[in-house]
Amino acid sequence: MKNILFILLSVSMLACSCDDMKDVPSPNKLPATPGETGRLYILSEGLFNMNNSTLSCIDFAKHTFTPGFFTLMNDRGLGDTANDMKRYANFLWIVVNVSSQVEIVDVNTGVSIRRIPLFNDNGIARQPRFIAFEGNKAYVCSFDGTVTRIDIPTMKIDGVTACGRNPDGIAVANGKLYVSNSGGLDSPNYDNTVSVIDLNSFSEIKEITVGLNPFKIEADSEGDLYVVSRGNNGSIKSGWSRIDSKTDEVVQTFDSIPVVNFTIHNDIAYLYNFDYITNNNSIKTFDCKSERILSDHFISDSTTLERPFGIYVHPFNGNVYLTDARSYTVQGSLFCFNSNGKLVYKIENVGLNPNTILIVP
Repeated sequence: MKNILFILLSVSMLACSCDDMKDVPSPNKLPATPGETGRLYILSEGLFNMNNSTLSCIDFAKHTFTPGFFTLMNDRGLGDTANDMKRYANFLWIVVNVSSQVEIVDVNTGVSIRRIPLFNDNGIARQPRFIAFEGNKAYVCSFDGTVTRIDIPTMKIDGVTACGRNPDGIAVANGKLYVSNSGGLDSPNYDNTVSVIDLNSFSEIKEITVGLNPFKIEADSEGDLYVVSRGNNGSIKSGWSRIDSKTDEVVQTFDSIPVVNFTIHNDIAYLYNFDYITNNNSIKTFDCKSERILSDHFISDSTTLERPFGIYVHPFNGNVYLTDARSYTVQGSLFCFNSNGKLVYKIENVGLNPNTILIVP
């Protein structure tokens, strides 16, 4: 659901291929994965309204790859359109948008511990999108214009507050919560703001104007927040801005750096762009300290991706992982590159529209 137009178009192409969530795909052949330890989880959102999101697991010690790991361990499917996954302590917190659930999964066993439904008082789905953590609270932004606060020890909702239209990204910095308001469900009448929410009062204290259709937002070590503005996939191109969390003002706009998605590791941002008109993509690196591009071409060998979709950096060995959604209607691939941009390995058929990668050492 990172690009609603493409996903909706894809549904009509696959309408005759209903998924039986009790069927677990056969394990794929795992290539050599030098230097890897622990587990790697891949969350795939599937297709909108097709109820075919999956959680795959690569166990490097056992050299196994289980595409239907969540289904295998829980004897049911994950739900419809899983958008985000983060680890907190010994649990994976998985945000499932159309099913309007937050799934809490034991990080070692893959067994679901709790499923938290996110619906308003009238029983209407909030449609959660992304999750962030601070202290003993989890914060989930939802398309209905709210942020839900979950108490982590009890795994129960203990507050809901309003933000802007169709929030599509969330981050914590300097004791505040930042939520990017996309307005994506009102296309072409997109929003262009970031809500600032005080964590103590749990209420919005400011709206910051950024580019059109804001999406991913993430902080560096100095508390600067970088936010992607996706534009309209046409006449208005994607862009990137920097917000100072001390003043809550946009202090820099990078008009010459189109970005669709990114991640920050040790103050280096790894960012990719995809042009939906030309189908061209680029993957760059950016220094968040000096605020400059380090490389316009992160991939330093002949490896190519069709449609980059997810991006993640290993917290210890510095490997960079990219997923390729290909046509959005077929199984995607996982690419692992070393920090110099050379391909270490590739794993095919990891899931339909794989959007999130997470290493558990």
